[in-house]
Amino acid sequence: MFTGLIGDLGSVRGVERDSNGATLEISTLLAGELGEGDSVAVNGVCLTATSVRDGSFRAQAMAETLRRSSLENLLPGSPVNLELALRADGRLGGHIVQGHVDGTGRIEGIREEGFSRVLDIDIEAGPGEGLARYLVEKGSVAVDGVSLTVSEVRDEGFSVSLIPETLARTSLGGAQVGDRVNLEADVLAKHVERLMVTHGGAGRRPR
Repeated sequence: MFTGLIGDLGSVRGVERDSNGATLEISTLLAGELGEGDSVAVNGVCLTATSVRDGSFRAQAMAETLRRSSLENLLPGSPVNLELALRADGRLGGHIVQGHVDGTGRIEGIREEGFSRVLDIDIEAGPGEGLARYLVEKGSVAVDGVSLTVSEVRDEGFSVSLIPETLARTSLGGAQVGDRVNLEADVLAKHVERLMVTHGGAGRRPR
């Protein structure tokens, strides 16, 4: 489990692709805290470190992961948001992020509002269709692994506002119109929907 608070802005050192997926090698200051088999969120996607050495780690992304996320677009030199798994004694400073990306979005607009920068994101067709129903104004959403507050919800997508700290510490600071981003809705909304469907929406407790 993660919180959406980025620990380091890493860089892709290498990408090896085949029919089964891709192996990523990523340089990061967090390498010293990682061991083989540890979970790490890469742009919001939970991956497993298969080897750690020389200030970097390697992780594999299967074909399904590439299909559902923007990891398929990574190239050597690409910046990536990295977060280590939450410790049981850690602070939950963002929101509950599983690292299970629901789908992708496309940045359709960027504008400055005071000291913040607003990103308008449209949800792409595919695995993430219907994601907007889990979003509410002032609710939480993970964009490329970054825990953000939804400032507006539209039929085709939503908007988020980024403070200077987020712009400086994450890849979203360099985001451009047309960029593809990973999206994960708040898991609590999904559980509520499931309970409403399976128990008739009448608020009855399951026996």
